[in-house]
Amino acid sequence: MQFDDVILGRRSIRGYKPDPVPKELIAEIIGLAMRAPSSMNTQPWNFYVITGEPLDRIRAGNTERMVAGIPQSREFRTGQAFEGKHRDRQVGVAKQLFSAMGIERDNLEKRQDWVLRGFRQFDAPVCVIITYDRVLDGSDDTPFDCGAVATALVNAAWSRGLGAVINSQGIMQSPVVREHAGIADDQVIMKSIALGWPDETFPANAVVSERKSVDEATVFVGFEI
Repeated sequence: MQFDDVILGRRSIRGYKPDPVPKELIAEIIGLAMRAPSSMNTQPWNFYVITGEPLDRIRAGNTERMVAGIPQSREFRTGQAFEGKHRDRQVGVAKQLFSAMGIERDNLEKRQDWVLRGFRQFDAPVCVIITYDRVLDGSDDTPFDCGAVATALVNAAWSRGLGAVINSQGIMQSPVVREHAGIADDQVIMKSIALGWPDETFPANAVVSERKSVDEATVFVGFEI
């Protein structure tokens, strides 16, 4: 694929085929992703790649704890609830997804099932947990760098025919993730990425989220008008 094809074609995938993903292919994708820039070449990221029975245990633990009402325990700051235009965009993509999936506004059962899919990593055959070295905790550069490597990873995956979606639901119950992924104490859990072969029959996979325009997002200074 050409670079523009990857960037313009990539979309978040929330429905996957059960087919396994070769370990060698995942390693190749991670190798590409690690060409992402980082602050002063600190490269704070590490990856835990999970599949099979350990991933099933994480799915079950996440779901059971969330259904039981155990408070989430993500290890990074989430900030305040979105408001204004940011809330509008959050609601907007949810409406796109619910429309594609035929989930009516008052169908609480279907809405709950959709939420639980997130805690199950969208039933993807692979989950990649991105962590960073705890010694760097408190640096704003570090999560910024992890965001860069996550973006590079999903784009590299797309270029190889794989789908992915960066998410937080899969790591909301960090004790479960730590236990079954064997995450070292010197690591902070940052994000999770569901990864696998896209199921093109899954309606939500056709959703392309809307983007604000360059004019809305950009201020040009010092250029001729």
